[in-house]
Amino acid sequence: MATYRKRGSTWSYQIVYKDPATGKRRYKSKGGFARKKDCMLAAAEIEKELSDKTYIEERKITFGEFALEWFKEYEANAKKPSTARARYYSMQHLIKAFGAVQIQKITPRLYKEVIYSLYEQGVSYNTLAGIHSVGRMIFRKAMEERIIKIDPTEYVTLPKKRKTIEDLETEKEIPKYMEKEQLNKFLAAAKEHGLDIDYYVFLLMSYSGCRVGEIVALKWSDFDFQNNHVTISKTYYNPNNRIKEFQLLPPKNSAKRTIILDQFVMEEMKKLKRIQNEFRLETKKPYYNEGFVFVDTRKAPGYPVLIKTVESRMRRLIKLCLFDENLTPHSLRHTHTSLCAEAGVSLEEIMDRLGHKNDQITRSVYLHVTKSRKKEAANKFSDLMKRVREEESV
Repeated sequence: MATYRKRGSTWSYQIVYKDPATGKRRYKSKGGFARKKDCMLAAAEIEKELSDKTYIEERKITFGEFALEWFKEYEANAKKPSTARARYYSMQHLIKAFGAVQIQKITPRLYKEVIYSLYEQGVSYNTLAGIHSVGRMIFRKAMEERIIKIDPTEYVTLPKKRKTIEDLETEKEIPKYMEKEQLNKFLAAAKEHGLDIDYYVFLLMSYSGCRVGEIVALKWSDFDFQNNHVTISKTYYNPNNRIKEFQLLPPKNSAKRTIILDQFVMEEMKKLKRIQNEFRLETKKPYYNEGFVFVDTRKAPGYPVLIKTVESRMRRLIKLCLFDENLTPHSLRHTHTSLCAEAGVSLEEIMDRLGHKNDQITRSVYLHVTKSRKKEAANKFSDLMKRVREEESV
């Protein structure tokens, strides 16, 4: 029960209660009320919360302090360091806005103003969505720990994405990929003019549709030369591009898959293995003998080659072939999709091969390629009916 006291011209209250978590006696007091009636109403509200077990003891902590506490826990439980890294950068936008503000004082209106202000400053819609997602996680955690009573992010919606002229011009564009003649020329250039492992990297990427991170992470133990398949169970992560400081993580979607390859590719990979074994025996430098397939042969022999090295090597060959310089290693994945579609492989089989459950980009490439085949089918049907009509008119 509350007790009241007047000091000078203002009123204050004090409530004695038992902490439900510890069972210890606790005190809640507040002063500065001009009228006793206002003091009694405020005390009654606290007593009701204590009775309903909804009372939250204010913890004087800033948003910045709590956000860093939250991130420490989030990072420890994140499946991928890359995900935690992205969350951290999103969090910095909110810390810049609210860092020194006591977390209980952040209202829905204040939070919304910050989100919309970032949008007006030109922050992209996708980046803003990431920031808002992190904000929701932080404030929900604060609710869970009974630090705040309401979640200021709950009813905040993102401003509608404004389409630019560039968006309208490119929204129907499909990703860059090579036609079969281009791919053949590119692989020939890689074989003739590529540096050490270039040909083998780009050959396997083209014939498997694997992501560059999955290719770089491969070990010889992933190959089954008897049954002509390779198992994809990991991907390469090295944000700082320090060749000896890499990590192996589960592949995107955390799905292990097996890709069947033809005899030609498997024979080429056997050649690479023989070349690598000869190099390992002949090099005078220490060799990191962990069984990686595509390795550095210069500064750190045996360590998996950097993704940026694969990217720069491809740029060199693309220039040599006089192809579109926007083509990247990921374009080989789209090329694999397009050529599988052209060969009559179903969309479901292609997605299974690529390790996709449902990917809009893969679907758009597939539909683009198969559109011409559908027209061809319609023309064949039309020609057939035309012949029937001509035969009947004779």
